[in-house]
Amino acid sequence: MNLRALSLATLLLMSGCATVPNPVALPPVDALLLGEHHDAAMHPQHHLEAVQTLARGGRLAALTLEMAEAGTSTAGLAASSDEAAVRAALRWSDEAWPWSRYGPAIMAAVRAGAPVLGANMPMAGMRDAMREAALDGRLTAPALQAQQQAIREGHCGLLPESQIAPMTRIQIARDQAMARTVAAAVVPGRTVLLVAGAGHVDEALGVPQHLPPGLRWQALRWPGEPPQKDYCAALRESMAPRKP
Repeated sequence: MNLRALSLATLLLMSGCATVPNPVALPPVDALLLGEHHDAAMHPQHHLEAVQTLARGGRLAALTLEMAEAGTSTAGLAASSDEAAVRAALRWSDEAWPWSRYGPAIMAAVRAGAPVLGANMPMAGMRDAMREAALDGRLTAPALQAQQQAIREGHCGLLPESQIAPMTRIQIARDQAMARTVAAAVVPGRTVLLVAGAGHVDEALGVPQHLPPGLRWQALRWPGEPPQKDYCAALRESMAPRKP
């Protein structure tokens, strides 16, 4: 049974509070997919509070992450392990994902005795994914077109058209990898959390499309914040030919 994605406002109405969803508002599902904007300052606090809420109720099965590669895990670590040990277990790349942003939620899960699992497709698989035309068929034609358009817009219209299909396949392969990790971590009566970019938890295009039938899931996407920087303008400037 797949439950529809809810906005933060809806959850707040359900919980009757003005800050964080309480245990009543976090639904009793197998998987709760948290979609973030990677530069939104408040989203890490939402991740932390979701982890803490489920942990307090004994409902946290695992915390799974786009920010670490599938196959990495803290399952072998003690709840008292320090940040260095946790980062090593997840093979954390601070250049790609600032630990200061994701560390608090990760450490809260570790302290609660819940495993933290990397869920993203390993970088080594990207080249093969780009060539795997069968991935195109994992979405309906309209969804595939929408995903391809999202790739265009996400790259500020600067990606050569010949690269749209290969880059879309990488996105689909990443969503598949995350879905597999989430499904494998399910524990009856508990909830697996996934923290990923908002596009990855889109119910029509992302991870939900690859979850097994019968798995109860819900996606929660928080609104972004007003951009402080025009990233596309900065990218265009960086790619512009240099004057002699």
